[in-house]
Amino acid sequence: MTTPSPTRMAASLPAEYRARLMATAREVGFPENYRIFEEGQPADHFWIIRSGTVTLDFRVPGGRKAVIDSLGFGELVGWSWLYRPYVWQLGAEAMTPVRAHEFDAEVVRMMMDADPAFGSAMGHWIGRVLSHRLHATRVRLLDLYAPHGSGS
Repeated sequence: MTTPSPTRMAASLPAEYRARLMATAREVGFPENYRIFEEGQPADHFWIIRSGTVTLDFRVPGGRKAVIDSLGFGELVGWSWLYRPYVWQLGAEAMTPVRAHEFDAEVVRMMMDADPAFGSAMGHWIGRVLSHRLHATRVRLLDLYAPHGSGS
């Protein structure tokens, strides 16, 4: 049996809060190779993938972008919307055609402020996402730059 990814909303957010969050969503689509956001741009939306694959990357000085993670069904794309100064820390690209639920970050932050229990649940979920992404970044950087890779 596989363990659900901590970046998937269904694995981390109680049903009551998933329903409240999803009530604010709108459906969007991105074509293959579409840049969803760039590192350093304002972070004013986030997405949950319905279908397709999104890669996360960051700029490497003097080189090309380094891909650090690949996201799929049910996973959160973007967390920088939650933390000031609300600027993307990574970039994201649709590697295949993507269908997603899109959320207005300001609306969700206001919901979190208005209901501390909802805010706490969202914060714990995003914290798990951050932890997972930090680990994925570490492994990917070791694979790219360490003499013997990550060893995994």
